[in-house]
Amino acid sequence: MEINGVFILAVILVVIAFLFASQGIKVVPQQSAWVVERLGKFHAVLNPGLNFIIPFIDRVAYRHSLKEIPLDTPSQVCITRDNTQLSVDGVLFFQVTDPQRASYGTSNYVVAITQLAQTTLRSVVGRMELDKTFEERDLINKSVVSAIDEAALNWGVKVLRYEIKDLTPPAVILQAMQQQITAEREKRAVVAASEGRKLEQINLATGAREAAIAQSEGEKQAEINKAEGQAAATLAIATATAEAIRRVAEASQVDGGQTAVNLKVAEQYVSAFANLAKTNNTLIVPGNMSDMTGMIASAMKIIDSTKAKKE
Repeated sequence: MEINGVFILAVILVVIAFLFASQGIKVVPQQSAWVVERLGKFHAVLNPGLNFIIPFIDRVAYRHSLKEIPLDTPSQVCITRDNTQLSVDGVLFFQVTDPQRASYGTSNYVVAITQLAQTTLRSVVGRMELDKTFEERDLINKSVVSAIDEAALNWGVKVLRYEIKDLTPPAVILQAMQQQITAEREKRAVVAASEGRKLEQINLATGAREAAIAQSEGEKQAEINKAEGQAAATLAIATATAEAIRRVAEASQVDGGQTAVNLKVAEQYVSAFANLAKTNNTLIVPGNMSDMTGMIASAMKIIDSTKAKKE
């Protein structure tokens, strides 16, 4: 009987020890915080790792994750400044920074944050026109975060950021916006085509001008070359004429030279009148016939004297 009593007592002690161990030893995971109450009152916050509490007196009342938590905010209809309905939904990122306040600051901080985010979003969008809501997403996000973060201090929660996922206006507004975008693109296309034609005309005019300038330069150079050629020819003729005159002058200084010159002049005089008579039906008579007669007589004398010398 004594052995049975000792065995039963040992079993009871083991069970009590197991109960104390299971209730008194708490292992808190990483990035977590547990709130312990003692006799219904806040006692302590258990940090990650091995912790001990008094069984049946202390109890873990709340378990909080210290990780960043994404929270989808339900889609809601907001009225813009220009009285346009706009369906908006987003996602909120927050983190528990004070487990005690998160446990006792509000009955449900997730619901509180969600409701405050929706209220703030309606207020911010209501101060903007429809076009601005699409352009000022960053401003809307910052406004929501600032408003929630200020109120969430008493809830032990830190709002990290808010991101709008979708802005959806009514179908009629979407159709009007699409028509406006199409009109703007067509306008830009027309302007681009006009600029292209303008550049084309400018290029053609520039090309024609450069061609005209090149042609003018070519004609100018041709005229210069022609003038230089004529000048060179005139110079050559003048040089030859001067050389001929010089030789005639030298020939006239020798014996019989002057007589030969006079004979040549008389021949050319008679030849010139003969050519005029061939090319024209009009009879041309020299103004001073005596000069002509004298010149012919002199020429005949020269010819006769030349024949006499040869005989």
